[in-house]
Amino acid sequence: MYNGNFSLWCDFLERDFIDSEFKNFVKDEIFNGATSNPAIFKNAILNSKAYDKYKNDFKDKSPKEIYELMATKDIKNAATILLKNYENSDDGFVSLEVDPELCNDANATYNEGIRLFESINMPNVMIKVPATKEGYVAMEKLIAKGVNVNATLIFSPEQTQECLLALQNGTKTFKNTHSEQKLPQAVISVFVSRFDRLLDEEMVKNGFKAGRIGIMNASKCYNLIQKTNQCNVRALFASTGVKGASLEPSYYVSELMYKNSINTAPLDTIKEFIKIDNKLKQPYSDSQIDAFFEKIGSSIDMDKAYAFLLEDGLKQFKIAFQEILKSLK
Repeated sequence: MYNGNFSLWCDFLERDFIDSEFKNFVKDEIFNGATSNPAIFKNAILNSKAYDKYKNDFKDKSPKEIYELMATKDIKNAATILLKNYENSDDGFVSLEVDPELCNDANATYNEGIRLFESINMPNVMIKVPATKEGYVAMEKLIAKGVNVNATLIFSPEQTQECLLALQNGTKTFKNTHSEQKLPQAVISVFVSRFDRLLDEEMVKNGFKAGRIGIMNASKCYNLIQKTNQCNVRALFASTGVKGASLEPSYYVSELMYKNSINTAPLDTIKEFIKIDNKLKQPYSDSQIDAFFEKIGSSIDMDKAYAFLLEDGLKQFKIAFQEILKSLK
């Protein structure tokens, strides 16, 4: 897909969509993977009538059990449609996130990841784990057990390095114990547009161009991933939808079309992206990235932005998850 160097995944799943348009997009080679998160499932479950039957048929189960039955069914359906891609080494992955409330409990995250992966029972499922201190431990253990991992909510280069170390160690363990088996795959999901939504006003006020911090920070993380040359780990650019009319709808996809990378985008963004003649981009060099951040200097506190965006991302996923469970009581 796109010269075999760049993959486009859909950052949206909903039951009726999976049973209809999703199949066509995959067949037409528009995208070759999919991701989900608590916010995506919240919008689907709360706003689609496709889930009403489950809500009624499983009233005797706990809200979390009902949610998992619905979510794992959707993930399995999507994984089945994408299985041919996976078998042809054309990605074909679909991600399901663990309960975000477990983000500070490594063992609970690991156990839930194993349970969800085994219950879906598809080789092309990725378990999504937030990049927290305990999350790194869980990622390493999951990869070591042969579970594909989507490390999510990455904002900083430091998080990227921690994920790389965890995935490298887990892969090494897997190789030592499963030398004849196919390596589990992993992606490091670097969030992009949230930086610009947070910082663009300050950037413009200080005489800088808007819509650039997210791209440059993502490029820095991408370069770190590429340098390690881990054959089963790739950069995935997430949070690539555009808010407002100041940027082209597919801006964060087109600007980050880097070799050996993935972009997971909202459905509307994908529809706009495929209207344009897009080509692979040459990544920014480390010296260009360093010069950019030196130029903005003290105008922007990146460490403060990293901390805020991670905390806010975890918070929003927890809120979405709790709203799902509340609706299923």
